[in-house]
Amino acid sequence: MTGRSKCRGCGRALARGDLRFGERVANPFADGETTLWFHPLCAAYKRPETMLEALAQSASTVPNREVLERATHASLARPRLPRIDGAERAKGQATCRQCRKPIPRGTWRIRLAYYEEGQFSPSGYIHLACGKDYFETADILEHVLHFSTALGDADREELRSALAAL
Repeated sequence: MTGRSKCRGCGRALARGDLRFGERVANPFADGETTLWFHPLCAAYKRPETMLEALAQSASTVPNREVLERATHASLARPRLPRIDGAERAKGQATCRQCRKPIPRGTWRIRLAYYEEGQFSPSGYIHLACGKDYFETADILEHVLHFSTALGDADREELRSALAAL
């Protein structure tokens, strides 16, 4: 591994020598297949079906196996959880996909992304307060924080508090 690959789930670099999850998919640009690389936890959150298959076929020595299995099963139990692509402050006028009301500028919103044909496509936003209804669970904090890589510590703490207050 060259260490130049980026995770398809979070967009961060995959460090050379670190464990990574590879999913073989049809190459959309040529004949044959290509590999999509993920951090193991990103794969558990975003591609739970294929991660569960890989865990079933792998040796029991996978680091953090229990954490990966728990995240995978949580994502499988709630089909909309893999759509979480992080949280951010609303930059402009967007409409919530749950309640269909505008998301005011400067308020927290959750980014959504769908997996289609080997890539994640942005698919809108929801209010933080609509998360419980949209995802059918209030247990979204770890998913949201994991994919909110651009947030600083103060913003992460504020987001954590805002989710806890709901």
